[in-house]
Amino acid sequence: MLMRGLMPIVIAAITLGGSVQPAMADGSVTAQTVIEDFTMQPETRWRFFTDQVMGGVSTGGVAFAQENGTPFARMTGRVSTANRGGFIQMRLDLASPPPQGTTGVQLVVRGNAQRYFVHLRTGGTLLPWQYYQAGFDVTKNWSAVRLPLDGFTASGAFLRNLPRPASLTSVAVVAYGRDHDAQIDVRNVSFY
Repeated sequence: MLMRGLMPIVIAAITLGGSVQPAMADGSVTAQTVIEDFTMQPETRWRFFTDQVMGGVSTGGVAFAQENGTPFARMTGRVSTANRGGFIQMRLDLASPPPQGTTGVQLVVRGNAQRYFVHLRTGGTLLPWQYYQAGFDVTKNWSAVRLPLDGFTASGAFLRNLPRPASLTSVAVVAYGRDHDAQIDVRNVSFY
């Protein structure tokens, strides 16, 4: 009897090519919610920009590629703090807020042994220089990085101390804050 009840769910998961996330009675997700796996035209959702929008001189770009059939994004560039600059970033605007109960962001990444950041924007980050930030280090091997929302810090005094999941509007991967060459690959972005 139990197998008959599960069979439509299994068939739906196979047909849709995904997994069925366990849900709580209130509809919130108890596992991960993938927001990007770079399989379906990621160039239509991700924007790349640098500190040149404010007079800086950092340069770079983002490319979408595959390796052994697995798609990913590669952000490369030269971060320069000259002329009050110091960042390059790739940003995804969220179509909707994360599920109720979200407590963090997870990335699957690799790169050139540098420190990178995730910047979150919310309905309360009205000015271009406002965001919530958490840092992480990458190696040349793919690894999952989990960043709890309570580990993000606000960029200024006029923001809430911590971002609220229901108000998240974008997620960005950022090379920031010091002169260096950036190369980071991202193959998955999820909320947990």
